[in-house]
Amino acid sequence: MMKAEDPWVPFGLGFAGLIPFWGLCLAHGTDITFGESQTASATALATYAATIVSFLGGIRWGLATKADNQRLAARDYAVAVLPQLLGWSALALNDPWRLTVLAVLIIALGITDRDLVHRGMAPAWFGRLRLILALGAGAALLLAAAS
Repeated sequence: MMKAEDPWVPFGLGFAGLIPFWGLCLAHGTDITFGESQTASATALATYAATIVSFLGGIRWGLATKADNQRLAARDYAVAVLPQLLGWSALALNDPWRLTVLAVLIIALGITDRDLVHRGMAPAWFGRLRLILALGAGAALLLAAAS
């Protein structure tokens, strides 16, 4: 969980980023359609998730730019582009598969981003935040996929 010394801005913005996940999940699961089909809420949720997956790849890319040894950072650059490609590809799937794949991607990235902390590329609070947000977003996506 969050510690007293953790920076509140990334945590606050990160938690705010969960609002669309849970709002769209609840809209999808309760048939609140705002005049659209239920498919529209699933599409909006999947699209938001895919943009977040792309953002998460960008974090790894940005951290790789700070590496002293750019030859060793080549792996991080390659791994950084995978989320965008996989997230975009997931949008072509039918529900519930697209929501499930995006959930797995987000959770997997939350787990693998902890490696950035262990390698000294990111502070400890980043690993905690990433895991909390990944589990929160992943749970919303999985719940929506099941409904």
